[in-house]
Amino acid sequence: MQGVPRLTPPPESPGARLVGGDQLATSGLAIPSSAPLPPAVTATSWVVADLDSGAVVGACGAHEYATPASVQKLLLAATMLGRLDPQQIVTVNDADMQYEPGSSSAGLVEGGQYTVETLWLGLLLVSGNDAANVLARLGGGAAGAEGGVQEMNAQAKKLGAFQTHAVTPSGLDAPGQFTTAYDLALIARACFADAAFRRYALTKQAQIPAQPLKQREGFQIQNQNSLIEQYPGALGGKTGYTDLSRHTYVGAAERNGRRLVVTLLGAEHAPQLGWEQGAALLDWGFAQPATASVGRLVDPAEFVVAPSPSPVDPAMPSAAEAHARKTAPPAIALGAAAACVVLATALRRRRRRS
Repeated sequence: MQGVPRLTPPPESPGARLVGGDQLATSGLAIPSSAPLPPAVTATSWVVADLDSGAVVGACGAHEYATPASVQKLLLAATMLGRLDPQQIVTVNDADMQYEPGSSSAGLVEGGQYTVETLWLGLLLVSGNDAANVLARLGGGAAGAEGGVQEMNAQAKKLGAFQTHAVTPSGLDAPGQFTTAYDLALIARACFADAAFRRYALTKQAQIPAQPLKQREGFQIQNQNSLIEQYPGALGGKTGYTDLSRHTYVGAAERNGRRLVVTLLGAEHAPQLGWEQGAALLDWGFAQPATASVGRLVDPAEFVVAPSPSPVDPAMPSAAEAHARKTAPPAIALGAAAACVVLATALRRRRRRS
């Protein structure tokens, strides 16, 4: 992985790990005391939460810094979906095509013309880095894609995702770019609250139109998120991968009127793919009672974010958040600096011996 920028976590901010409740502050596993152990996964951190109530059903390393890869495109969606006209026609320029050679693209062509809706489909179905650049440029106004990234960071703070900092709109690795499994759950919750996002995320295939002036034929793209084909009640989500980030994943599903979201970071593809690890954690989450909780996804209205020179300087939790920490149900909270799979496997062995 020569040349890959290593993650350098920012200085710890005192309030960052308290967001959502102090039971989530551990670097290890946090589950209700009555819950069985979750399935072993290779992800270094994960969160399972209720999209509607905001309850965090379980987590491992919820506030541990990691790099997002293409799940960062969800922050782009949460920021720009409501601002851009889906029927607007956009011409792709040279700057839009500046992304890592060989990385995922929607197959756009410089000088080609596409609707914004086509760009969203290219972004969410096949993780198009070209589409990400165009959408960030549109949303950034006069400041272009750089302005779009600034808007993404402002949106992260509005959502309470104080440990998230974007440098690229696509999630391609860059120094100073990071997020957490908890922050991703906040961002995903905002995305799934948008009807257009829900429709795009469940779209199985779409057409990238021909560009006659560029002598480019049209072609079909397929949704890369296998959850929507293979998991009953799937609502969609987003896959991600880079050499630095490894596999990252966000997925959501509905069962018996209950909607859960799973976020995971730093996973390997064996013995299970990222979406399969997400599906296993969703199964575990749905098996817990609706009242199960070790914390919660905060409401953006709870925070007043003061201007700060630091990209991650969270406002302190409100009085409501402090109350939630005091009244949250007991949980298993075990510190673990390594991957969650190590912790879960060790606990299983210990239980079998006892």
